[in-house]
Amino acid sequence: MSGSRSRRVAVVVIAVLVAATCVNLGLWQLRRLDERRALNARILDRQSATPISIEGVLGNGAAEPYRPATAQGTYDVEHEVLVYGRSLDGEAGHHVVTPLLLPGGGAILVVRGWVPFAMQAAPVRGAPPPANEVRVKGFLAPDEGDGSVGPDADGIIRVLDVRGIASSLPYDVFPLPLQLVDQTPPQPGSLPIPVPPPELSEGPHLSYAIQWFSFAVIALVGAVILLRRDRRAATGAP
Repeated sequence: MSGSRSRRVAVVVIAVLVAATCVNLGLWQLRRLDERRALNARILDRQSATPISIEGVLGNGAAEPYRPATAQGTYDVEHEVLVYGRSLDGEAGHHVVTPLLLPGGGAILVVRGWVPFAMQAAPVRGAPPPANEVRVKGFLAPDEGDGSVGPDADGIIRVLDVRGIASSLPYDVFPLPLQLVDQTPPQPGSLPIPVPPPELSEGPHLSYAIQWFSFAVIALVGAVILLRRDRRAATGAP
Protein backbone atom coordinates (compact mmCIF):
# COMPACT_ATOMS: atom_id res chain seq x y z
CA MET A 1 0.00 0.00 0.00
CA SER A 2 1.44 3.36 -1.05
CA GLY A 3 2.08 6.15 1.44
CA SER A 4 -0.65 8.30 -0.09
CA ARG A 5 -3.19 5.52 0.12
CA SER A 6 -2.17 4.78 3.73
CA ARG A 7 -2.72 8.43 4.65
CA ARG A 8 -6.18 8.40 3.08
CA VAL A 9 -7.17 5.25 4.95
CA ALA A 10 -5.88 6.74 8.21
CA VAL A 11 -7.85 9.95 7.62
CA VAL A 12 -11.05 7.99 6.96
CA VAL A 13 -10.60 5.74 10.01
CA ILE A 14 -9.82 8.64 12.36
CA ALA A 15 -12.70 10.74 11.02
CA VAL A 16 -15.18 7.89 11.42
CA LEU A 17 -13.99 7.16 14.96
CA VAL A 18 -14.16 10.82 15.97
CA ALA A 19 -17.59 11.26 14.37
CA ALA A 20 -18.95 8.10 15.99
CA THR A 21 -17.66 9.20 19.40
CA CYS A 22 -19.21 12.65 19.01
CA VAL A 23 -22.54 11.18 17.88
CA ASN A 24 -22.60 8.85 20.89
CA LEU A 25 -21.87 11.76 23.22
CA GLY A 26 -24.64 13.78 21.56
CA LEU A 27 -27.10 10.91 22.00
CA TRP A 28 -26.04 10.61 25.63
CA GLN A 29 -26.84 14.30 26.14
CA LEU A 30 -30.26 13.76 24.56
CA ARG A 31 -30.90 10.89 26.98
CA ARG A 32 -29.92 13.18 29.84
CA LEU A 33 -32.37 15.76 28.46
CA ASP A 34 -35.16 13.18 28.43
CA GLU A 35 -34.35 12.25 32.04
CA ARG A 36 -34.40 15.91 33.10
CA ARG A 37 -37.75 16.48 31.37
CA ALA A 38 -39.22 13.39 33.04
CA LEU A 39 -37.96 14.58 36.45
CA ASN A 40 -39.41 18.05 35.88
CA ALA A 41 -42.75 16.49 34.94
CA ARG A 42 -42.77 14.41 38.15
CA ILE A 43 -41.91 17.47 40.25
CA LEU A 44 -44.67 19.55 38.63
CA ASP A 45 -47.13 16.71 39.18
CA ARG A 46 -46.20 16.51 42.86
CA GLN A 47 -46.32 20.28 43.31
CA SER A 48 -49.90 20.34 42.05
CA ALA A 49 -51.03 17.53 44.38
CA THR A 50 -53.21 18.03 47.44
CA PRO A 51 -51.13 19.04 50.48
CA ILE A 52 -50.56 16.37 53.09
CA SER A 53 -50.61 17.02 56.82
CA ILE A 54 -47.55 15.92 58.81
CA GLU A 55 -48.92 14.69 62.12
CA GLY A 56 -46.35 12.10 63.15
CA VAL A 57 -42.95 10.76 62.24
CA LEU A 58 -44.28 7.68 60.43
CA GLY A 59 -45.72 9.75 57.59
CA ASN A 60 -47.59 8.02 54.76
CA GLY A 61 -47.14 6.80 51.21
CA ALA A 62 -47.77 10.28 49.82
CA ALA A 63 -44.61 11.67 51.45
CA GLU A 64 -42.53 12.39 48.36
CA PRO A 65 -40.10 15.22 47.62
CA TYR A 66 -41.79 18.42 46.33
CA ARG A 67 -45.22 17.36 47.61
CA PRO A 68 -47.03 20.27 49.33
CA ALA A 69 -47.34 19.68 53.07
CA THR A 70 -48.32 21.34 56.33
CA ALA A 71 -47.15 20.74 59.87
CA GLN A 72 -48.07 22.12 63.26
CA GLY A 73 -45.94 22.18 66.39
CA THR A 74 -43.27 24.06 68.31
CA TYR A 75 -39.69 24.67 67.26
CA ASP A 76 -36.81 23.02 69.10
CA VAL A 77 -34.34 25.87 68.69
CA GLU A 78 -31.63 24.22 70.79
CA HIS A 79 -31.19 21.54 68.12
CA GLU A 80 -31.19 23.94 65.16
CA VAL A 81 -28.50 23.43 62.47
CA LEU A 82 -27.08 25.42 59.56
CA VAL A 83 -26.68 23.79 56.14
CA TYR A 84 -23.42 25.33 55.00
CA GLY A 85 -22.82 27.25 51.78
CA ARG A 86 -26.23 27.97 50.22
CA SER A 87 -26.65 31.07 48.07
CA LEU A 88 -29.68 33.29 47.52
CA ASP A 89 -29.78 35.74 44.60
CA GLY A 90 -26.04 35.32 44.20
CA GLU A 91 -25.21 36.05 47.87
CA ALA A 92 -23.43 33.41 49.95
CA GLY A 93 -25.05 32.13 53.11
CA HIS A 94 -26.58 29.13 54.84
CA HIS A 95 -29.96 27.46 55.27
CA VAL A 96 -31.45 27.42 58.77
CA VAL A 97 -32.96 24.04 59.62
CA THR A 98 -34.94 23.74 62.85
CA PRO A 99 -36.75 20.65 64.18
CA LEU A 100 -40.48 21.19 64.63
CA LEU A 101 -41.81 19.06 67.49
CA LEU A 102 -45.07 17.42 66.43
CA PRO A 103 -48.09 16.90 68.72
CA GLY A 104 -48.18 13.24 67.69
CA GLY A 105 -44.57 12.70 68.74
CA GLY A 106 -41.24 13.15 67.06
CA ALA A 107 -40.35 16.05 64.78
CA ILE A 108 -39.89 17.18 61.21
CA LEU A 109 -36.90 19.22 60.09
CA VAL A 110 -38.09 22.59 58.77
CA VAL A 111 -35.90 24.50 56.31
CA ARG A 112 -36.91 27.90 57.66
CA GLY A 113 -34.88 29.92 55.16
CA TRP A 114 -31.60 31.58 54.26
CA VAL A 115 -29.26 33.68 56.40
CA PRO A 116 -26.08 35.57 55.39
CA PHE A 117 -22.68 33.88 55.47
CA ALA A 118 -21.61 35.97 58.50
CA MET A 119 -23.96 33.91 60.69
CA GLN A 120 -21.71 30.97 61.45
CA ALA A 121 -23.27 29.12 64.38
CA ALA A 122 -26.58 27.58 65.38
CA PRO A 123 -28.91 28.41 66.99
CA VAL A 124 -28.83 31.59 64.90
CA ARG A 125 -29.28 34.50 67.30
CA GLY A 126 -30.43 36.94 64.61
CA ALA A 127 -33.11 34.65 63.17
CA PRO A 128 -35.18 33.15 66.01
CA PRO A 129 -38.48 31.40 65.23
CA PRO A 130 -41.76 32.14 67.05
CA ALA A 131 -41.64 30.78 70.58
CA ASN A 132 -45.16 29.33 70.63
CA GLU A 133 -46.95 26.81 68.43
CA VAL A 134 -46.80 27.49 64.70
CA ARG A 135 -48.39 26.15 61.56
CA VAL A 136 -45.97 25.73 58.68
CA LYS A 137 -46.95 25.48 55.02
CA GLY A 138 -44.43 24.39 52.44
CA PHE A 139 -43.27 21.40 50.46
CA LEU A 140 -41.26 18.30 51.25
CA ALA A 141 -37.65 18.68 50.16
CA PRO A 142 -35.29 15.88 49.11
CA ASP A 143 -33.03 14.25 51.68
CA GLU A 144 -29.52 15.07 50.42
CA GLY A 145 -27.59 12.56 52.55
CA ASP A 146 -27.25 8.92 53.48
CA GLY A 147 -26.89 9.26 57.23
CA SER A 148 -23.11 9.57 57.12
CA VAL A 149 -22.89 13.35 57.76
CA GLY A 150 -23.72 15.01 61.06
CA PRO A 151 -23.55 18.57 62.42
CA ASP A 152 -20.32 19.78 64.02
CA ALA A 153 -19.93 21.51 67.39
CA ASP A 154 -21.26 24.79 65.91
CA GLY A 155 -24.31 23.11 64.44
CA ILE A 156 -22.91 23.29 60.89
CA ILE A 157 -23.60 20.51 58.39
CA ARG A 158 -22.47 20.36 54.77
CA VAL A 159 -25.57 18.71 53.30
CA LEU A 160 -29.18 18.37 54.39
CA ASP A 161 -28.71 14.83 55.68
CA VAL A 162 -31.90 13.99 57.57
CA ARG A 163 -30.59 10.80 59.18
CA GLY A 164 -27.29 12.46 59.98
CA ILE A 165 -29.04 15.32 61.76
CA ALA A 166 -31.48 12.92 63.43
CA SER A 167 -28.60 10.94 64.90
CA SER A 168 -27.92 13.86 67.25
CA LEU A 169 -31.56 14.32 68.31
CA PRO A 170 -33.36 12.70 71.25
CA TYR A 171 -36.50 11.88 69.22
CA ASP A 172 -37.59 10.33 65.92
CA VAL A 173 -37.56 12.50 62.80
CA PHE A 174 -39.79 12.49 59.72
CA PRO A 175 -37.83 11.05 56.76
CA LEU A 176 -38.09 14.19 54.59
CA PRO A 177 -37.52 17.85 55.52
CA LEU A 178 -40.23 20.47 55.08
CA GLN A 179 -39.18 23.61 53.23
CA LEU A 180 -41.10 26.58 54.60
CA VAL A 181 -43.13 28.75 52.25
CA ASP A 182 -45.50 30.37 54.76
CA GLN A 183 -45.87 30.27 58.53
CA THR A 184 -48.50 31.29 61.09
CA PRO A 185 -47.57 33.24 63.14
CA PRO A 186 -44.87 34.72 60.89
CA GLN A 187 -41.21 35.21 61.66
CA PRO A 188 -40.63 37.90 64.31
CA GLY A 189 -37.79 39.42 62.21
CA SER A 190 -36.56 39.72 58.64
CA LEU A 191 -34.38 36.60 58.87
CA PRO A 192 -34.30 33.88 57.78
CA ILE A 193 -35.53 34.59 54.25
CA PRO A 194 -37.77 31.79 52.89
CA VAL A 195 -36.07 29.85 50.11
CA PRO A 196 -38.02 29.66 46.82
CA PRO A 197 -38.69 26.28 45.20
CA PRO A 198 -35.97 25.07 42.82
CA GLU A 199 -36.19 26.46 39.31
CA LEU A 200 -37.12 23.77 36.83
CA SER A 201 -34.97 23.96 33.72
CA GLU A 202 -33.83 21.55 31.05
CA GLY A 203 -30.20 22.42 31.64
CA PRO A 204 -27.57 22.66 28.89
CA HIS A 205 -28.10 19.15 27.53
CA LEU A 206 -29.73 20.18 24.22
CA SER A 207 -27.03 22.73 23.42
CA TYR A 208 -24.32 20.21 24.33
CA ALA A 209 -25.94 17.61 22.07
CA ILE A 210 -25.98 20.07 19.16
CA GLN A 211 -22.32 20.84 19.78
CA TRP A 212 -21.33 17.16 19.72
CA PHE A 213 -23.31 16.54 16.52
CA SER A 214 -21.62 19.61 15.02
CA PHE A 215 -18.20 18.21 15.93
CA ALA A 216 -19.15 14.96 14.17
CA VAL A 217 -20.07 16.86 11.00
CA ILE A 218 -16.85 18.90 11.19
CA ALA A 219 -14.79 15.71 11.51
CA LEU A 220 -16.40 14.16 8.42
CA VAL A 221 -16.28 17.35 6.34
CA GLY A 222 -12.67 17.92 7.35
CA ALA A 223 -11.80 14.39 6.28
CA VAL A 224 -13.40 14.94 2.87
CA ILE A 225 -11.43 18.16 2.38
CA LEU A 226 -8.15 16.45 3.32
CA LEU A 227 -8.85 13.53 0.97
CA ARG A 228 -9.59 15.88 -1.93
CA ARG A 229 -6.39 17.85 -1.30
CA ASP A 230 -4.38 14.65 -1.07
CA ARG A 231 -5.86 13.35 -4.33
CA ARG A 232 -5.18 16.60 -6.17
CA ALA A 233 -1.61 16.56 -4.88
CA ALA A 234 -1.17 12.98 -6.02
CA THR A 235 -2.49 13.66 -9.56
CA GLY A 236 -0.86 17.07 -9.90
CA ALA A 237 -4.27 18.70 -10.47
CA PRO A 238 -4.50 22.44 -9.62
